[in-house]
Amino acid sequence: MPTPFSGGCACGAIRYECSAEPVMSLNCHCRDCQRGSGSAYASALVVPASALRLLKGAPKYHSVKADSGHTTSRGFCAECGSPLLGKIAEEPDIMVIQAASLDEPSWHKPTMDLFLSSAQPWDYMNPELTKFAKEPTS
Repeated sequence: MPTPFSGGCACGAIRYECSAEPVMSLNCHCRDCQRGSGSAYASALVVPASALRLLKGAPKYHSVKADSGHTTSRGFCAECGSPLLGKIAEEPDIMVIQAASLDEPSWHKPTMDLFLSSAQPWDYMNPELTKFAKEPTS
């Protein structure tokens, strides 16, 4: 993935730029991600929080106690509803970027599927990706 890379919401009210390569690229099948994406999973990139910079606007956040036990906050555009970012209270040094919000989402190459214990039976998953019933332990 080229750096820096950028993205934003559907209406253009929020724009961001990231100056670091993702530390992880994944598909999360937890119920919170299903609800947040409106689909079977959320496809996302995990990046260092210090590398992410908001260029325009700011997301509105909604916090929940996730399947992982962590307090997670999903950031979305209050104008158009586009899901953009995520934060985990217990991991302040990382940010999650929703792959669909990237200017060039084809760069995103997920390497794993998480929370298969919550996966929908109608979802077809890439058999080549590493699978985790919950989340990786390291």
